[in-house]
Amino acid sequence: MVGSFFILTSYLNSLPFRVVGILLLLFFAVLFLQSGFDKVQDRKGNLDWLIGHFSKSMFKNAVPLLLAVITVMELISGFASLGTAVYLGFAELSQIWIPFAVVSFCALTLLNLFAGQRIAKDYAGAAGIVPYFIVAFLAMVFFGGLIFWEG
Repeated sequence: MVGSFFILTSYLNSLPFRVVGILLLLFFAVLFLQSGFDKVQDRKGNLDWLIGHFSKSMFKNAVPLLLAVITVMELISGFASLGTAVYLGFAELSQIWIPFAVVSFCALTLLNLFAGQRIAKDYAGAAGIVPYFIVAFLAMVFFGGLIFWEG
């Protein structure tokens, strides 16, 4: 057990681990910050489109609230991803649960977007979210597998 901890610690601070981890986190930072800022900057346009998009769903009266919730989730996902990428780049990594928690929250945000598309019966839009979710899942395996290995 002690030997595996030292191997893990040296791997966590290795260049390959850091580069892959940083790129995964930057991917989510770009994805969610662009989408979240777009929802903030063009709230009216997004709201008008979403009201039409959900007009025949059970959420037709809750669109403004749901837009606010998903905007906050995207911004949290984006800023947390960016902050964690910086953390991986400069700090000695000893808390592997931090990037795992961040990519888990990103996956939850994507799951909410996916559910909304399915509820609105926009199956093509829902299918477009699947590749992002696969990347989130693989990032969770990448970071989460190390948590379980650590013991």
